[in-house]
Amino acid sequence: MKLTIVIPCYNEAATIENIVAAVLGAPYDEKEIIVIDDCSTDETRDILKNKIESKVSCVIYQPENRGKGAALREGIGKASGDIVIIQDADLEYNPSEYPKILQPIIDNKADVVFGSRFMGGEPHRVVYFWHRVGNGIITLISNMLTNLNLTDIETCYKAFRREIIQSIKIEENRFGFEPEITAKIAKLKCRIYEVGISYYGRTYEEGKKINWKDGIRALYCIIKYNLLR
Repeated sequence: MKLTIVIPCYNEAATIENIVAAVLGAPYDEKEIIVIDDCSTDETRDILKNKIESKVSCVIYQPENRGKGAALREGIGKASGDIVIIQDADLEYNPSEYPKILQPIIDNKADVVFGSRFMGGEPHRVVYFWHRVGNGIITLISNMLTNLNLTDIETCYKAFRREIIQSIKIEENRFGFEPEITAKIAKLKCRIYEVGISYYGRTYEEGKKINWKDGIRALYCIIKYNLLR
């Protein structure tokens, strides 16, 4: 099976080389790597053009900053692998864990797999209490409306059969992608699995971008895509 890794990035000059190297070294033989730069204002674009373009399958340069969801829409649309996985451009998630995330799809037990930061015994960095509370509330409300029992809808690591994710119209441009896609795959009655993953969370000083406004938007998206459609 061919794996497509979609990497959205915005102002990740400090980490983009390292994450691409980690993805290239991930234990999966046939890989397609698509990087989408969301109109970075630091040195990210220079690094992509001078050091990374020749190592990956495709680099897409957004003409303006549109958000993570918009970047994923572009990258997923160009995917040609049998399985598509999302990879953030920071170093919070470890590509060496791809095999266990992908295995339920490879075994034909799942159509979609969420890599949960809050289940299993994998290590994770201790960071923000209120982020964990907010994530729990968002996941709980989403589960109430989708009738799923997920533990972490806001996780970066989501893997899909390509035909599933490309059949979904992605409307959200920012971090609302996560509750949107969860609602839409629930309505498709997909076979969904969760596996525990490790997590090295960043602080805001280290470049973390999501904030309380994105949490409010996530709650809006849960209602919009579960009840108003």
